[in-house]
Amino acid sequence: MAEPRLPRGARWHRPRLAAALVAVFAVVVMIGLTGLPDGANALPHIARHAITIALPRWGTTEVVNEVVYGSRAFDTFGETFLLLAAVVAVLVLSRGREPRAEYVGEASAGRAEQERADPAERADEKESRAREAEQRERADEPAPENADDDPLGGPAPERAIAMTVVVRVGARIAAVILAVAGAYLAAWGYTPGGGFPAGVVLAGVVVLLYTALGHRAMRAVVRPSVLEIAEMLGAAAIVAAGLVGLWLAGSFLDNWLPLAPQQQIRSGGTLQVISVAELVEVATGITIAVFALLGMGHDWTPDLRKKEDER
Repeated sequence: MAEPRLPRGARWHRPRLAAALVAVFAVVVMIGLTGLPDGANALPHIARHAITIALPRWGTTEVVNEVVYGSRAFDTFGETFLLLAAVVAVLVLSRGREPRAEYVGEASAGRAEQERADPAERADEKESRAREAEQRERADEPAPENADDDPLGGPAPERAIAMTVVVRVGARIAAVILAVAGAYLAAWGYTPGGGFPAGVVLAGVVVLLYTALGHRAMRAVVRPSVLEIAEMLGAAAIVAAGLVGLWLAGSFLDNWLPLAPQQQIRSGGTLQVISVAELVEVATGITIAVFALLGMGHDWTPDLRKKEDER
Protein backbone atom coordinates (compact mmCIF):
# COMPACT_ATOMS: atom_id res chain seq x y z
CA MET A 1 0.00 0.00 0.00
CA ALA A 2 1.43 3.33 -1.07
CA GLU A 3 2.06 5.92 1.59
CA PRO A 4 -0.10 9.03 1.40
CA ARG A 5 1.56 12.02 -0.17
CA LEU A 6 2.43 14.81 2.23
CA PRO A 7 0.95 18.23 1.67
CA ARG A 8 3.13 20.83 0.05
CA GLY A 9 3.65 22.75 3.30
CA ALA A 10 5.02 19.64 5.03
CA ARG A 11 8.04 19.48 2.74
CA TRP A 12 9.67 22.21 4.77
CA HIS A 13 9.60 20.08 7.94
CA ARG A 14 12.93 18.38 7.35
CA PRO A 15 14.78 16.99 10.38
CA ARG A 16 18.20 17.21 8.69
CA LEU A 17 17.72 20.87 7.82
CA ALA A 18 16.54 21.61 11.37
CA ALA A 19 19.56 19.80 12.84
CA ALA A 20 21.93 21.75 10.60
CA LEU A 21 20.37 25.08 11.60
CA VAL A 22 20.56 24.18 15.29
CA ALA A 23 24.23 23.21 14.87
CA VAL A 24 25.01 26.53 13.17
CA PHE A 25 23.22 28.40 15.94
CA ALA A 26 25.15 26.45 18.59
CA VAL A 27 28.47 27.33 16.89
CA VAL A 28 27.54 31.03 16.83
CA VAL A 29 26.61 30.93 20.53
CA MET A 30 29.86 29.18 21.45
CA ILE A 31 31.91 31.72 19.50
CA GLY A 32 30.11 34.53 21.31
CA LEU A 33 30.64 32.93 24.70
CA THR A 34 34.32 32.26 24.15
CA GLY A 35 34.81 35.82 22.90
CA LEU A 36 33.43 37.44 26.04
CA PRO A 37 35.97 39.61 27.90
CA ASP A 38 37.46 38.28 31.10
CA GLY A 39 39.37 39.89 33.93
CA ALA A 40 42.53 40.19 31.85
CA ASN A 41 40.93 42.34 29.13
CA ALA A 42 41.24 46.08 29.21
CA LEU A 43 38.11 47.98 30.21
CA PRO A 44 36.21 49.76 27.42
CA HIS A 45 36.42 53.52 27.28
CA ILE A 46 32.85 54.01 28.57
CA ALA A 47 33.57 51.76 31.57
CA ARG A 48 36.74 53.69 32.48
CA HIS A 49 34.88 56.97 32.07
CA ALA A 50 32.04 55.77 34.34
CA ILE A 51 34.47 54.63 37.03
CA THR A 52 36.27 57.95 36.86
CA ILE A 53 33.20 60.18 37.28
CA ALA A 54 30.91 57.97 39.40
CA LEU A 55 32.09 59.14 42.81
CA PRO A 56 33.28 62.75 42.27
CA ARG A 57 30.47 63.84 39.92
CA TRP A 58 27.51 61.74 41.02
CA GLY A 59 28.47 60.76 44.56
CA THR A 60 27.74 57.08 44.03
CA THR A 61 29.90 53.99 44.35
CA GLU A 62 27.53 51.96 42.13
CA VAL A 63 29.04 52.44 38.67
CA VAL A 64 26.28 50.62 36.81
CA ASN A 65 23.70 52.93 38.32
CA GLU A 66 25.78 55.91 37.24
CA VAL A 67 25.84 54.61 33.67
CA VAL A 68 22.10 53.94 33.60
CA TYR A 69 20.99 57.25 35.13
CA GLY A 70 24.08 59.40 34.58
CA SER A 71 26.32 59.21 31.52
CA ARG A 72 23.76 57.14 29.54
CA ALA A 73 20.62 58.58 31.13
CA PHE A 74 19.12 59.58 27.80
CA ASP A 75 19.00 55.91 26.75
CA THR A 76 17.10 55.08 29.93
CA PHE A 77 14.81 58.03 29.25
CA GLY A 78 13.97 56.60 25.82
CA GLU A 79 13.38 53.09 27.16
CA THR A 80 11.03 54.39 29.83
CA PHE A 81 8.90 56.27 27.35
CA LEU A 82 8.91 53.32 24.97
CA LEU A 83 7.25 51.41 27.80
CA LEU A 84 4.75 54.25 28.18
CA ALA A 85 3.96 54.07 24.45
CA ALA A 86 3.54 50.29 24.69
CA VAL A 87 1.09 50.67 27.59
CA VAL A 88 -0.94 53.20 25.60
CA ALA A 89 -0.99 50.82 22.61
CA VAL A 90 -2.22 47.94 24.80
CA LEU A 91 -5.00 50.12 26.21
CA VAL A 92 -6.09 51.17 22.73
CA LEU A 93 -6.11 47.60 21.39
CA SER A 94 -7.75 46.00 24.43
CA ARG A 95 -10.44 48.58 25.17
CA GLY A 96 -14.02 47.37 25.23
CA ARG A 97 -16.58 47.99 22.56
CA GLU A 98 -17.82 51.55 22.50
CA PRO A 99 -21.60 52.10 22.83
CA ARG A 100 -23.11 53.01 19.47
CA ALA A 101 -26.75 53.90 18.96
CA GLU A 102 -28.68 52.93 15.84
CA TYR A 103 -29.54 55.51 13.22
CA VAL A 104 -33.16 56.75 13.58
CA GLY A 105 -34.46 53.36 14.72
CA GLU A 106 -33.79 51.57 11.43
CA ALA A 107 -32.35 48.47 13.08
CA SER A 108 -35.36 47.99 15.39
CA ALA A 109 -37.81 48.55 12.53
CA GLY A 110 -35.97 46.04 10.36
CA ARG A 111 -36.08 43.36 13.06
CA ALA A 112 -39.83 43.91 13.62
CA GLU A 113 -40.50 43.60 9.89
CA GLN A 114 -38.43 40.43 9.68
CA GLU A 115 -40.37 38.86 12.55
CA ARG A 116 -43.68 39.59 10.82
CA ALA A 117 -42.44 38.21 7.50
CA ASP A 118 -40.79 35.07 8.87
CA PRO A 119 -42.51 33.56 11.94
CA ALA A 120 -40.11 30.61 11.94
CA GLU A 121 -37.23 32.97 12.46
CA ARG A 122 -39.16 34.56 15.29
CA ALA A 123 -39.65 31.15 16.96
CA ASP A 124 -35.93 30.44 16.67
CA GLU A 125 -35.18 33.78 18.24
CA LYS A 126 -37.53 33.04 21.14
CA GLU A 127 -35.76 29.74 21.72
CA SER A 128 -32.36 31.39 21.59
CA ARG A 129 -33.57 34.04 24.05
CA ALA A 130 -34.71 31.31 26.42
CA ARG A 131 -31.30 29.67 26.22
CA GLU A 132 -29.57 32.98 26.84
CA ALA A 133 -31.80 33.58 29.88
CA GLU A 134 -30.91 30.13 31.21
CA GLN A 135 -27.23 30.80 30.74
CA ARG A 136 -27.55 34.16 32.49
CA GLU A 137 -29.34 32.47 35.36
CA ARG A 138 -26.50 29.98 35.71
CA ALA A 139 -23.96 32.78 35.53
CA ASP A 140 -25.75 34.63 38.33
CA GLU A 141 -25.12 31.77 40.74
CA PRO A 142 -22.76 33.03 43.44
CA ALA A 143 -19.25 31.71 43.04
CA PRO A 144 -17.53 30.34 46.15
CA GLU A 145 -15.26 32.77 47.95
CA ASN A 146 -12.20 30.52 47.81
CA ALA A 147 -11.21 27.12 46.44
CA ASP A 148 -11.45 25.47 49.88
CA ASP A 149 -15.25 25.72 49.68
CA ASP A 150 -15.38 23.59 46.51
CA PRO A 151 -15.59 19.81 46.95
CA LEU A 152 -12.46 17.94 45.95
CA GLY A 153 -12.56 15.98 42.72
CA GLY A 154 -15.81 17.51 41.47
CA PRO A 155 -16.55 17.32 37.73
CA ALA A 156 -17.55 20.98 37.51
CA PRO A 157 -14.91 23.59 36.66
CA GLU A 158 -13.47 25.62 39.51
CA ARG A 159 -15.22 28.97 39.88
CA ALA A 160 -13.72 30.10 43.17
CA ILE A 161 -12.64 33.72 43.37
CA ALA A 162 -9.59 33.00 45.53
CA MET A 163 -7.27 30.00 45.64
CA THR A 164 -6.67 27.57 48.52
CA VAL A 165 -5.58 28.68 51.97
CA VAL A 166 -2.05 27.38 51.36
CA VAL A 167 -1.67 29.51 48.23
CA ARG A 168 -3.25 32.56 49.86
CA VAL A 169 -0.96 32.45 52.88
CA GLY A 170 2.11 31.80 50.74
CA ALA A 171 1.22 34.68 48.42
CA ARG A 172 0.82 37.08 51.34
CA ILE A 173 4.23 36.13 52.73
CA ALA A 174 5.96 36.32 49.35
CA ALA A 175 4.29 39.65 48.55
CA VAL A 176 5.80 41.31 51.62
CA ILE A 177 9.28 40.00 50.82
CA LEU A 178 9.05 41.05 47.16
CA ALA A 179 7.66 44.49 48.02
CA VAL A 180 10.55 45.15 50.43
CA ALA A 181 13.04 43.92 47.82
CA GLY A 182 11.53 46.22 45.19
CA ALA A 183 11.67 49.24 47.49
CA TYR A 184 15.30 48.39 48.33
CA LEU A 185 16.24 48.22 44.65
CA ALA A 186 14.72 51.63 44.01
CA ALA A 187 16.23 53.25 47.11
CA TRP A 188 19.80 51.98 46.84
CA GLY A 189 20.06 51.05 43.19
CA TYR A 190 22.50 48.16 43.53
CA THR A 191 21.28 46.72 40.25
CA PRO A 192 21.23 47.84 36.61
CA GLY A 193 18.36 50.26 36.34
CA GLY A 194 17.39 50.67 39.97
CA GLY A 195 13.82 51.87 39.57
CA PHE A 196 13.08 49.83 36.45
CA PRO A 197 13.49 46.33 37.95
CA ALA A 198 11.93 47.61 41.18
CA GLY A 199 8.82 48.65 39.24
CA VAL A 200 8.65 45.23 37.60
CA VAL A 201 8.90 43.57 41.03
CA LEU A 202 6.05 45.67 42.46
CA ALA A 203 3.88 44.97 39.42
CA GLY A 204 4.59 41.27 39.94
CA VAL A 205 3.41 41.61 43.55
CA VAL A 206 0.07 42.97 42.35
CA VAL A 207 -0.34 40.14 39.82
CA LEU A 208 0.64 37.56 42.46
CA LEU A 209 -1.98 38.80 44.92
CA TYR A 210 -4.61 39.01 42.19
CA THR A 211 -3.94 35.39 41.23
CA ALA A 212 -4.06 34.12 44.82
CA LEU A 213 -6.75 36.32 46.40
CA GLY A 214 -9.00 37.13 43.45
CA HIS A 215 -10.32 40.34 41.95
CA ARG A 216 -12.34 41.39 45.00
CA ALA A 217 -9.24 41.72 47.14
CA MET A 218 -7.43 43.81 44.52
CA ARG A 219 -10.38 45.94 43.43
CA ALA A 220 -9.35 48.87 45.61
CA VAL A 221 -5.75 48.76 44.33
CA VAL A 222 -6.15 48.11 40.62
CA ARG A 223 -8.16 51.19 39.67
CA PRO A 224 -7.47 52.52 36.16
CA SER A 225 -8.34 56.10 37.09
CA VAL A 226 -5.68 56.10 39.85
CA LEU A 227 -3.02 54.04 38.06
CA GLU A 228 -3.17 56.07 34.86
CA ILE A 229 -2.73 59.33 36.76
CA ALA A 230 0.18 57.85 38.76
CA GLU A 231 1.86 56.66 35.57
CA MET A 232 1.57 60.10 34.00
CA LEU A 233 2.96 61.70 37.15
CA GLY A 234 5.96 59.35 37.14
CA ALA A 235 6.70 60.13 33.49
CA ALA A 236 6.24 63.85 34.11
CA ALA A 237 8.66 63.70 37.06
CA ILE A 238 11.37 62.20 34.82
CA VAL A 239 10.85 64.93 32.22
CA ALA A 240 10.85 67.63 34.92
CA ALA A 241 14.11 66.33 36.43
CA GLY A 242 15.71 66.38 33.00
CA LEU A 243 14.52 69.90 32.17
CA VAL A 244 15.69 71.28 35.50
CA GLY A 245 19.10 69.75 34.81
CA LEU A 246 19.11 71.43 31.41
CA TRP A 247 18.27 74.77 33.03
CA LEU A 248 20.59 74.65 36.06
CA ALA A 249 23.45 72.37 34.95
CA GLY A 250 23.37 72.98 31.19
CA SER A 251 22.61 69.38 30.19
CA PHE A 252 19.39 67.37 30.02
CA LEU A 253 19.13 64.91 32.95
CA ASP A 254 22.35 66.27 34.47
CA ASN A 255 22.67 66.36 38.26
CA TRP A 256 21.42 69.55 39.94
CA LEU A 257 21.00 68.41 43.55
CA PRO A 258 23.68 68.65 46.27
CA LEU A 259 25.52 65.38 46.81
CA ALA A 260 25.33 63.71 50.22
CA PRO A 261 28.20 61.60 51.61
CA GLN A 262 28.72 58.32 49.79
CA GLN A 263 26.90 55.11 50.70
CA GLN A 264 23.70 57.03 51.52
CA ILE A 265 20.36 57.16 49.73
CA ARG A 266 20.80 60.84 48.81
CA SER A 267 24.41 60.41 47.68
CA GLY A 268 23.47 60.16 44.01
CA GLY A 269 21.67 63.47 43.70
CA THR A 270 19.15 63.26 40.88
CA LEU A 271 19.98 59.58 40.30
CA GLN A 272 17.61 58.57 43.07
CA VAL A 273 14.96 61.08 41.98
CA ILE A 274 14.86 59.58 38.50
CA SER A 275 14.99 56.05 39.95
CA VAL A 276 11.92 56.63 42.14
CA ALA A 277 10.03 58.33 39.29
CA GLU A 278 10.83 55.39 37.03
CA LEU A 279 9.66 53.00 39.75
CA VAL A 280 6.25 54.68 39.74
CA GLU A 281 6.02 54.80 35.93
CA VAL A 282 7.11 51.20 35.36
CA ALA A 283 5.06 49.64 38.19
CA THR A 284 1.83 51.39 37.20
CA GLY A 285 2.41 50.96 33.46
CA ILE A 286 2.98 47.21 33.62
CA THR A 287 0.04 46.78 35.99
CA ILE A 288 -2.24 48.70 33.62
CA ALA A 289 -1.08 46.64 30.63
CA VAL A 290 -1.48 43.29 32.40
CA PHE A 291 -4.98 43.98 33.68
CA ALA A 292 -6.04 45.51 30.37
CA LEU A 293 -5.13 42.23 28.68
CA LEU A 294 -6.87 40.22 31.41
CA GLY A 295 -10.04 42.26 30.90
CA MET A 296 -10.19 41.79 27.13
CA GLY A 297 -12.66 38.91 27.45
CA HIS A 298 -15.20 41.05 29.27
CA ASP A 299 -17.64 43.22 27.35
CA TRP A 300 -18.18 46.28 29.49
CA THR A 301 -20.85 47.68 27.17
CA PRO A 302 -24.18 45.82 27.26
CA ASP A 303 -25.62 44.92 23.89
CA LEU A 304 -28.37 47.27 22.77
CA ARG A 305 -30.42 44.45 21.35
CA LYS A 306 -30.36 42.55 24.63
CA LYS A 307 -31.61 45.67 26.36
CA GLU A 308 -34.56 45.88 24.01
CA ASP A 309 -35.31 42.16 24.44
CA GLU A 310 -35.31 42.45 28.21
CA ARG A 311 -37.86 45.24 27.99
